[in-house]
Amino acid sequence: MTLSALSQARIVFVGAGSMAEAIFRGLVERRIANPQNLYVTNRSDSDKLARIQNEYGVNVTNDPLDREAFIREADVVVLCMKPKDVESAFAELAPLLRQGQLLVSVIAGLSTAKAAALLNTDLPIVRTMPNTSSTIGLGATGISFSPNVTEAGRKLAVDMFEAVGIVSVVDESKLDLVTGVSGSGPAYVYYFMEAMTKAAVEGGLSEEDARKLTLQTVLGAAHMVETTQEDPAELRRKVTSPNGSTQAAIETLDRHQFCEGIVRAVFRSAERAKEMGEQIAAPSAK
Repeated sequence: MTLSALSQARIVFVGAGSMAEAIFRGLVERRIANPQNLYVTNRSDSDKLARIQNEYGVNVTNDPLDREAFIREADVVVLCMKPKDVESAFAELAPLLRQGQLLVSVIAGLSTAKAAALLNTDLPIVRTMPNTSSTIGLGATGISFSPNVTEAGRKLAVDMFEAVGIVSVVDESKLDLVTGVSGSGPAYVYYFMEAMTKAAVEGGLSEEDARKLTLQTVLGAAHMVETTQEDPAELRRKVTSPNGSTQAAIETLDRHQFCEGIVRAVFRSAERAKEMGEQIAAPSAK
């Protein structure tokens, strides 16, 4: 079977969490896929499925027989379950897969090789690491492929995630690092914003002004990098006058090992992603 173009492919999402919703929202709102070709399943939460169907016009079910039919008939199966649910979910999924399908994994830390072994399949697998900014179409997704993914499959997967932001194709050995940089990255920025807002309030600004000024500062800085295409380090130097207030602030951050802390955080996140993948039992452990 020749894999259909994204606009024609039947895509089933196994799991209806926030990341799954971000992806099919992008596909629907950008008119990249026909909602009638999109299928969303989960094991429970009928209210959530009803909202999803009403909002996006996609097909939904938590009925086991309908779910089975959705999966068997799909061209693309998107695996969106949590790592802790992988073993049980894959055991149910494996008998339903058929030749000609493309598997797309959004499961942190799970290698394509282990996914294939758990599913006892030789189907092509796309491994991805999107982030939560995908929910507003500003995501950053790292993506890699098992060796048997065709060019058509690669294009379909990249097009799917470009519907919710930018895509970087990387070697699979680097995908855990992508988790540390962009997968977990929004949380680092939010944490920084929390600290900025806290300082502003402690210094006497109102909560509203503190939040507003912090938000605009982060937005402006990000847009400055995007617009000028200058290195952030160079932009920082341009606003750091010798012996000025900004230099005093940067020196304080340096004394508290700000840069080293971020670097360590990125590597620890990557390490933890790998650990989560390793904690998913290998087939021989069953």
